[in-house]
Amino acid sequence: MAIAALIMAGGKATRMQNIAEKPLLQVGDKPMIQRVIEALKDSGAVSRIVVSVTSDTQQTADTARRLGVEVTQTAGGGYEQDMRQAVKTLSLEDVIVVSADLPFLSPKIIDSAVKNYHSSGKPALMVAAPIGLFEKLRMKPSYTFDLSGQQLAPVGLNVINGRQIDETMLDEMVLVAKDEDLVFNVNTPAELQSARNRLGH
Repeated sequence: MAIAALIMAGGKATRMQNIAEKPLLQVGDKPMIQRVIEALKDSGAVSRIVVSVTSDTQQTADTARRLGVEVTQTAGGGYEQDMRQAVKTLSLEDVIVVSADLPFLSPKIIDSAVKNYHSSGKPALMVAAPIGLFEKLRMKPSYTFDLSGQQLAPVGLNVINGRQIDETMLDEMVLVAKDEDLVFNVNTPAELQSARNRLGH
């Protein structure tokens, strides 16, 4: 069953220390937002792609439109608040929510996340990776959590039931992925350089 995808691309990216909008920063020969859009387009699970922007990311909005996807603008209140606003404004039901700064997102993990979401019967799914992968690649996750004695960190890919978006706590499945490419969530200049180095640039 194909579902919608919502790319969160509205942050100010204060940690990047440059004037460019973060989703437009190049990794290899493409901006990160293009890499994320292409991965979603190549997924068999996605029927609709929407990029969520704010007043801080108008160039990203222009790029998304040129790449043939929808754009919605939110108030810029933060990731969670903007995500909820976009889901409600667009009346999204089952939806993949993904950060715009995942340059190595793959159709395979997208399809796997959607498949596991549907089979779980739960209203939410989080993709996470073992903390050891982050440490190996010198990446710093925003937070970590324990699951059955295993230390994990989110990778920036979730699937949720939009009809329950206002509920404070959702029963959530955690899909553990062990692909090194998934831990490249670019938030700092050092992480951007690491991503570029991975492609030999």
